[in-house]
Amino acid sequence: MWWPLTGKVDPDGVPLPGAEGAPRISHPRFAFRAVPGDIAQFNRLASAEAPYDVTALSVRAFAGVAERYVMTSCGSSFGEGYGPKVVCREDSPLRTPADLRGSDCPIAVPGHQTSAFMTLALLLKADAESAKNRCPEFAFDEVIPQVVGGRAGAGLVIHEGQITFGQAGLRQVVDLGAWWRRTRMLPLPLGINAVKADLDGRFGPGSLAEVAALLRASLAYALAHRQESTAYTVPFARRNAARSGTAELTPEGLDRYLNMYVTGLTQDLGAVGRRAIERFLAEGASAGLCPAVGVLKVV
Repeated sequence: MWWPLTGKVDPDGVPLPGAEGAPRISHPRFAFRAVPGDIAQFNRLASAEAPYDVTALSVRAFAGVAERYVMTSCGSSFGEGYGPKVVCREDSPLRTPADLRGSDCPIAVPGHQTSAFMTLALLLKADAESAKNRCPEFAFDEVIPQVVGGRAGAGLVIHEGQITFGQAGLRQVVDLGAWWRRTRMLPLPLGINAVKADLDGRFGPGSLAEVAALLRASLAYALAHRQESTAYTVPFARRNAARSGTAELTPEGLDRYLNMYVTGLTQDLGAVGRRAIERFLAEGASAGLCPAVGVLKVV
């Protein structure tokens, strides 16, 4: 979404040479730098030293930094009848959500501040402490190896793992996005982008809206140049596959994944997306799984 604004970088964040690494959208006052990383890493940083003026966040993590960051109306990801999945080995007795609730087997998860984990805790009807004790944290690309290796009875997969887990010999227990849609009749909020709330104070009135407009322009450019945008993601997907021990996504699989999470709600979360986020955070707060958020601030 943001390469037109930042220029292209490799999976380590090193700018690509020449014109490939140059931004397509420039601004007289602001410059942007891409920092690739695991979503759990950005969640932790935002709640600690908050080094980034613009950051990706899990919706659940946003609840803890809502006084520091403002959510942007573009760039969000929702599970629209699908989403993160709990998977297990073929020989596991786990078959249904009820089996998960009735078991005490460890479930490997990609971070305790992720929206996926909070959704799982809501499905398990578990309080924060018991859910965290049962669900050890791993980088998202380490979850599948933990399950395959028998070190966890199940795993919560996000990103490409939602498509590739079967290649590792695993099967689905529950699709959390489908469960959420069935029980709440809303899309499942997963990731958002956020901008520091103090930009106007630091750079002058209107700066926050200016940056938000630049992000919207970047997303529009990326969508208008979809083939180039998709090709840019390939090295990132390739490294994720190598780390998780699954086969690399085919071009068709990559296109399917991007179609799942770059949708109309990504372009603008609108009333439906806002209602979904408010419901999700309200349920999480009621269950003691995240801080309560007052009026949702969106730019």
